[in-house]
Amino acid sequence: MAPQIMTLTLMMCAVSCLFFNLNGQDIRQTTEAILKQELGKSISIAEDKFTIPAKAKKNAESSAKQKFLNDFIYIYKVSEKGKIKAYGFLDNVKGKAMPITFLVVFNTKGVILSSHIVKYREQYGGEVASKDWNKDFKGKDAGSDYTVGKSIDAISGATISANSVSKGIKKLAILFKEIIK
Repeated sequence: MAPQIMTLTLMMCAVSCLFFNLNGQDIRQTTEAILKQELGKSISIAEDKFTIPAKAKKNAESSAKQKFLNDFIYIYKVSEKGKIKAYGFLDNVKGKAMPITFLVVFNTKGVILSSHIVKYREQYGGEVASKDWNKDFKGKDAGSDYTVGKSIDAISGATISANSVSKGIKKLAILFKEIIK
């Protein structure tokens, strides 16, 4: 009986690893598709798992009043004809119970070109993925107001998600200013 349980456990671990790997691959593919749709099919994209420097992390968290879920984010450097055109910052924030994976696309000066929800895992509050709501962030930078209900539209039934994503986007705008020179 013990060998059968061990075999079953190993099979479940293998399936779980495959699932989570494909899940990460799906996020990467979705992110790259968004960048190509936003910035053109002829762009080159370089992905970097970027470890956030402690000082920059502390400053961004303090200003945005939200902690990073990890010590890293993914940065996508977007180039066209050898010249940097934009940056995509991919991160997660905590929704009500699950992480929300989101992408913020910045121009080279740190101004937001667009924001996107790449993966929403909650049953409720998915309205934060709407293009209309995400348009509220376009043109903002590290010094902008990100208050939901003031400069960012509130979403009935998605209060936690809207506040969390808004703070997360602000946090990335501040981080951009800290790390991209």
